[in-house]
Amino acid sequence: MTKLEDSSRRAHDFSLKFVLDALVEAKLLTKSQAGDVLQREAQARKRVTKAAGDEKYDVSPIEIIALFQVPLPGRPGELLDQDRITEVAAAAAKVPYKKIDALRLDMNLAARTISKPFATRHCLLPLEGGGAGAPLLVAVANPFDRALFENLERLVNCPISPVLSAKQDILKGIQDVYGFRRTLAAAADEFAVSGAGVSNFEQLVTLSSTSNKELAPEDNSIIQAVEHLLRSAFDNRASDIHIEPKRDKSIVRFRIDGVLHGVYTLPQQVHAPVISRVKMISRIDISEKRKPQDGRIKIDRDGHEVEIRVSTLPTAFGEKIVMRIFDPETLVVDIAALGFDPTEKQHFESWIAEPHGLILVTGPTGSGKTTTLSSALKALAGPDVNVTTIEDPIEMVWDAFNQTQVQPKIGLDFANALRHILRQDPDIIMVGEIRDPETAENAIQSALTGHLVLSTLHTNDSVGAIGRMLDLEVPAFLLASSVLGVMAQRLVRRICPSCSAPITLSQAQLDALKCQMPTDLGPPQFKKGAGCVKCRGTGYRGRTAVFEIFTATAEIKSLITRKASYQALVEEGRKAGMRTLREAAARKLYEGVTGFDEVLRMTTGLE
Repeated sequence: MTKLEDSSRRAHDFSLKFVLDALVEAKLLTKSQAGDVLQREAQARKRVTKAAGDEKYDVSPIEIIALFQVPLPGRPGELLDQDRITEVAAAAAKVPYKKIDALRLDMNLAARTISKPFATRHCLLPLEGGGAGAPLLVAVANPFDRALFENLERLVNCPISPVLSAKQDILKGIQDVYGFRRTLAAAADEFAVSGAGVSNFEQLVTLSSTSNKELAPEDNSIIQAVEHLLRSAFDNRASDIHIEPKRDKSIVRFRIDGVLHGVYTLPQQVHAPVISRVKMISRIDISEKRKPQDGRIKIDRDGHEVEIRVSTLPTAFGEKIVMRIFDPETLVVDIAALGFDPTEKQHFESWIAEPHGLILVTGPTGSGKTTTLSSALKALAGPDVNVTTIEDPIEMVWDAFNQTQVQPKIGLDFANALRHILRQDPDIIMVGEIRDPETAENAIQSALTGHLVLSTLHTNDSVGAIGRMLDLEVPAFLLASSVLGVMAQRLVRRICPSCSAPITLSQAQLDALKCQMPTDLGPPQFKKGAGCVKCRGTGYRGRTAVFEIFTATAEIKSLITRKASYQALVEEGRKAGMRTLREAAARKLYEGVTGFDEVLRMTTGLE
């Protein structure tokens, strides 16, 4: 019996009762809950149809069950959604389950295989294969329609291998594949110019009686393409969007949880128009293509505003754009949500509670320094406090702060801005970065004259910030008098809560950490994410920070005044309770928050 014949025999089984029985057997529903769903089927079906906006919409049993939002046993805060229901239904029907990854859809395969009306009508989406006689893997919402698969086999002239996927994912995939591809194809066809496209690095000159046609950024297809990229980035929790020109194409990559993922390949002809559209909505000079530029976009997303910072850079084959997404709900959070353990939180809150002094946060770009400082300012801001910031650029507009952006073209750098801000009667000052001796001197003077100053430095660890400030010609006795503490930080990925499982680390792995495991946290809770639909198979979902807290005690201030060595400062910091970044990350590992490989990846060289 073939797979399709077997599927046909079981077609009548794929009903609401069949799926409910599978969930009860998997202990994800009780018999009472299943009976309640059956009794209320008609009402739920009407709700799904109404939400779809189509009276002829074919409601699947999986959609009906998901509508009841039943809590998932053993997973606090999680609900029985379409993904989990589909996975259980597939196992019960002995059909492969496939989670559709929107970032890995093969647009060309789907578009050349079947039409959008056919895909929509039958709720199916080609995923992979189909070449050289290989079976075509097709995601379906009902894998038991033999007539459909026979027709599809004749249509594509190759064997069909059905897999069961969540209907919501299939419908969204159809919109992404056919909508976005049609948009790109329309733009490419309309604005394709023979021999054009390679610029800056290799200029190919073609003698022709016709002139090159410039694509207007207002063109409808380009507007739709850019909006699709933004929506896709939001849906996939991306923090950055990279649009990068190559010799004969353009690639789009998203940074998700700190890791870049290739997403789309764009026709080379539409790269310049897409860049022009992004530059237009971010108020960047469209005509200037020879030098880097910066801009920003504000987008209303689901009732709240999202800021996007845009940066352009001339490269070998054209302009590259990076869009960094700043969601106020994640950028400015409560201090308790930053990832501090109780001791670290106590130290940091004691610093910001001081009426004056200097607090430094160090780390590379993308380590969460802005989030930490913004969250501290949020905790300090109030009607009786004047909070003023100097940023380059302003990453997130926040009403409670008075924010100033550095503008080098008119001579408004960090040092000049800080000098003028001191005349504005500030209580708390945040300096985006201390880069030069003049800014360092002004920050120190501000801290010594009754202001609380928060700033960042680009050093690898916390103790290194002391040497850096001395390199910037800050007198040692003034630095010792003003500094309250220095905090280095890094971001590590969190283990996905939906697929985490306990593991045991080998002695070789423990030795590789090169640090002592914490003894104050009880038994170890080492975990690893197996990879699931929630985390796209990575085993990680979301990020948290790890901190190295260097508090300026009386002994440390004395060492700074004497310009003691880096090692002497480290030893004194350790006596005061300082943990290295590797040790802080090891605590997160010990508690089951992050994984072994992530600790090594993010803290190599910081033992």
